[in-house]
Amino acid sequence: MNTIRRSFLAAAAATLLAAAPVLARADTYPSKPIRVIVPFAPGGASDFVARILAPRLQAELGQTILIDNRAGAAGNIGMEMAAQAAPDGYTAFLGNVGTLAINPAIFGKSQRVTAVDFAPVSLVVNAPDIMVANPAVPGKTVAEFVEHAHKTPGMSFASPGSGSLNRLEMELFRQEAKLDMTHVPYKGGAGPAITDVVGGHVPVMFVPVPAAMQLVKAGRLKPIAVASAQRLTTLPEVPTLAESGYPKVVGGSWQAVMFPKDTPPAVIARWHEVLLKVLARDDVKADLLKGGVETMTSASPKELADFIQEEARRWGTVAKASNATAD
Repeated sequence: MNTIRRSFLAAAAATLLAAAPVLARADTYPSKPIRVIVPFAPGGASDFVARILAPRLQAELGQTILIDNRAGAAGNIGMEMAAQAAPDGYTAFLGNVGTLAINPAIFGKSQRVTAVDFAPVSLVVNAPDIMVANPAVPGKTVAEFVEHAHKTPGMSFASPGSGSLNRLEMELFRQEAKLDMTHVPYKGGAGPAITDVVGGHVPVMFVPVPAAMQLVKAGRLKPIAVASAQRLTTLPEVPTLAESGYPKVVGGSWQAVMFPKDTPPAVIARWHEVLLKVLARDDVKADLLKGGVETMTSASPKELADFIQEEARRWGTVAKASNATAD
């Protein structure tokens, strides 16, 4: 019995000794700068959000937050780099609807990294999209636009690319409204597509609200509806597609903080707590709203994991039905 007891105590002591460094690291985290990989170029929506949050996170965590822009392959280059980083809490990833929910559907077998390769923390923002048309397009309401589109089979719509969220939003709306429309993809982001809608070369498109705001205010683009769950404070007069009879057409370029898979739960919990604290601040909300994005958080990391899974299913179905491909 004594021999068995001694063996048990020795095993328990060994376990505690092995766990001690892990517990110590959790207690002292963070002890050095933290890198946040943004999988898009400086100046874009993700970069804007990261640079708004970074100084506030630094103040809460007591360590420098380093923004590392790694653009390319629709965000996959930065995503793969983040997934391959050491799961020690010192490399975070700012993913979005494209990298985490749409890319697996449009890249297929060439998609080497997906959301399951990460430990989710929380959503941070959502950039809602709006359906806009050239002012010459008849009708002001969603119902009037649908009526016009039914009378104009083959009506074209613009997008920033075959596999873009804006293209998939229009495909979903087209399916729900049973419209015959022709997709016209553009390269170089939303800018060139918006220019052609303003010029009347293509009648309509979905576009991020920040990119269309000034043109809507100036009367150079006609707002049809927003693809958000509720009306926007920045455009309160514009109805949602949901209230206009299309409840499934709700979308936006949400962003979320993730860490490499197997990152210690204590680190994830700390980041979740800090993110929710920072995103609840009025000054943070105001600064983000200046760029056209609204705060959006997850009650728990599991809630975020479930959300991403549902978004991937939803947009994957639309992508498959519309034969969307990687640009």
